[in-house]
Amino acid sequence: MVKRKKAISKEQIESIAWLARIEISKKELELFSRQLNDILAYFSKIDEVNTKSIPPSYHVLDLVNVLRKDEVKPSLSEDIFQIVPQTKGKFVKAPRMA
Repeated sequence: MVKRKKAISKEQIESIAWLARIEISKKELELFSRQLNDILAYFSKIDEVNTKSIPPSYHVLDLVNVLRKDEVKPSLSEDIFQIVPQTKGKFVKAPRMA
């Protein structure tokens, strides 16, 4: 396992737990401290990979546009105005909001 230059301290874990409103015991603090530092050490292996010749990507798949084509369609029919209590021309009249 690659050693990180700076480990997460127990005080930082306590601070994160306090911010998240989570109570952790001293035993859990030891366990989480060890586990989080192991996880971060594992992720630091990514720094060892030479990526200079690889262009940046924003998505792992080569997808351009996965949305459907925008098509104009008629909206509500004129029948909708028969079921609303008040109308003003082609608009629905609603009570004034304060």
